[in-house]
Amino acid sequence: MDLTSKPQHVLDIASLSSEEINSFLELGEALKEVLKRPIPKVPTLRGRLVVLLFYEPSTRTRFSFDRAAKALSADTLTFSAKGSSIEKGESLLDTVKNLKAIGAELIVIRHPMEGAPHFIAKHINIPVVNAGDGTHEHPTQALLDLLTVKEKFGDFSGLKVAILGDIKHSRVAKSDILAFQKMGAKVYVSGPAYLLPTPLEEEYFRIYPGGFKVCYDPKEAIRDADVVIALRVQKERHGKPLIPSFIEYQTFFGLTFKELELIKKGALLMHPGPINWGVELSPEVEQYPFQVILDQVENGVAIRMAILLKLLTDGKTYEVTH
Repeated sequence: MDLTSKPQHVLDIASLSSEEINSFLELGEALKEVLKRPIPKVPTLRGRLVVLLFYEPSTRTRFSFDRAAKALSADTLTFSAKGSSIEKGESLLDTVKNLKAIGAELIVIRHPMEGAPHFIAKHINIPVVNAGDGTHEHPTQALLDLLTVKEKFGDFSGLKVAILGDIKHSRVAKSDILAFQKMGAKVYVSGPAYLLPTPLEEEYFRIYPGGFKVCYDPKEAIRDADVVIALRVQKERHGKPLIPSFIEYQTFFGLTFKELELIKKGALLMHPGPINWGVELSPEVEQYPFQVILDQVENGVAIRMAILLKLLTDGKTYEVTH
């Protein structure tokens, strides 16, 4: 498999072309075979050091990157702000410089400040992967979401993707909105009016005419959808209460089997996690036959393997038979 289309960093979906996105998806698909082997590991990145620099809590993303690196035989170091020199006043840039000095060859960073991955990418000459920066973007989540949808539908042309929830504060939503449009799908979003994009933001997110629409009625967003992505309410980013109660949110915007009657037959139900059952999703919909939430988690490992491989192999050729 030719890896000659090699990006230097993965900082956001906005800066990736559809060709670059597709190359990640194709490699991710191929690498899933490795994860199904009796010994799910290849030696491709043996001796390489990947640092997981997480300033915010994470379960799926952090462990997924760790699993991806180890499946490629890379070594990993996991950093958390608590208990580090951050508590003594060390800056982000100094932290990164020190990690590079001890041998880091790629840094995966999650940070509460928008633009933090872009900042360090300008100051160090090793690849940087954005694992979520504030409310800006979460590009690797969008890539694994694309892979999950591609496995079901083959391509994205003409698909209607509905995203429901706290769009304004969700980095996943922003990456998904751009990613699905770049691959040919149409994206509809809905949620409480004060958690939706402003008209100016709506223009920014619309990549092509008719490609993006803000719906104030969630039924309009999900009607005849091929894919429905539910999001949690990001109360930790609100600063002040923006919803009266979770009960009220669930009443108007939560998904039950009744709402799922509006979507296309065989449409996918997705969620990036963590899920607040009984808020954005009724517990009963876990039994929906086309719910693919754990498929997303599985695909997260494969797509992150693809990202690490592309950024660290200098465009060499990789065969999954290794």
